[in-house]
Amino acid sequence: MKNKNLLVALCLTALAGCASRGQVDPDVMQIATKPLTCSSKAECELWWQRAQSWVASHSKYKIETATDSLIQTAGPDGGKRALAYQITRTANPDGTATIGFSAHCDGSMGCKPNPWEAGADFKQYVRGTAIAAPQSGTATAPAAADAAHPEAVPGKPASTPNGEAMSQ
Repeated sequence: MKNKNLLVALCLTALAGCASRGQVDPDVMQIATKPLTCSSKAECELWWQRAQSWVASHSKYKIETATDSLIQTAGPDGGKRALAYQITRTANPDGTATIGFSAHCDGSMGCKPNPWEAGADFKQYVRGTAIAAPQSGTATAPAAADAAHPEAVPGKPASTPNGEAMSQ
């Protein structure tokens, strides 16, 4: 009977862990799902440079492709929680362009960082509304970050360890 109660308690604990795994702060979700559309050629070029900079400093995987319309990392490796990124730039008929963000991992325990938080962090950085902290373990000196992104203000880096794949 004691073992049965222990088994039930363990199952409930595991179930509770799974139930909270996919929760994302509504503010983060709003930022992550807001389209990233630049309005002029100069702004689009600046945002695209920022996009590549963000991916280079946040990805644990190497950038495999970097063109004027695609930034893509290697990965994800089998069973790894680290995010692989695919960033796209698509011209719109009105002369603007939309930058798309996709992040995914291959971990059965979720991704690290949370893809929704990574997407929100990416979009804030590209827009110039936050400085994104590196996730790849390679720290960027504040002076270097300010020089590359002078109008940015400090922001909150993504830190939630679990999450689901995100694409926008």
